[in-house]
Amino acid sequence: MEYSPVGEGLGMREYWLYACMRKIALVTAHCVALGFTALIGVLSRPGTSLFSWHPLCMSLGFCLCMTEGILLFSTEGSPCCFKSRKGKVRTHWVVQVLLLLFAAMGLGFMVASKRKSEHPHLDTWHSLLGVGTLVVTVLQAACGVCLLFPKLIHNVSVPRLRLYHATCGLVAYLLATVTVTAALFSDWFQATVKGPIWYAFLILPPFPALVVMNQITNTFLPKKKLTI
Repeated sequence: MEYSPVGEGLGMREYWLYACMRKIALVTAHCVALGFTALIGVLSRPGTSLFSWHPLCMSLGFCLCMTEGILLFSTEGSPCCFKSRKGKVRTHWVVQVLLLLFAAMGLGFMVASKRKSEHPHLDTWHSLLGVGTLVVTVLQAACGVCLLFPKLIHNVSVPRLRLYHATCGLVAYLLATVTVTAALFSDWFQATVKGPIWYAFLILPPFPALVVMNQITNTFLPKKKLTI
């Protein structure tokens, strides 16, 4: 007896095709996360201004580190060299700490750039969404600390705390995806990327989000029995 989130009545051929498509989607999500981050790094030309470091740091944190920190738990396989869950959890923590560091650096460069140019803060949807994403990310990290040290909270069981952590992480990732998408409508990005290439950038962020959402929901939602 095995379990599958796809439901009952799935034959061997269909199951193989489904598993193959999931692996392809996972590999594509890794490639999109890495490629999108690299492209933003090239377009931002870090070092040319204070602001130039903001998109680089934020893409490294939210597009790369957050994505890889979640996908390394995928049952379809991951580039993580650790096979044990303990090793993956440690790697997850290292990557998430890097995420927080990159986010703090990106925020610092943005604030410094705004002050230098004397532009108002929080005057766009991208900036407002960004603040919300940072707040949820910090809360998610705090939940992760409680999960790592469950004795800090006595009234919540570890499985329930793990569910809270995963749910908060999913919300943070979806918020980050919306924030990154909103950044594509900013004056800086639209002045940098024009024409059909802009539309290509627009469809990139949602794809890893779909893979991440599918992974988390399949892991924590009740599964139907599947007999093969």
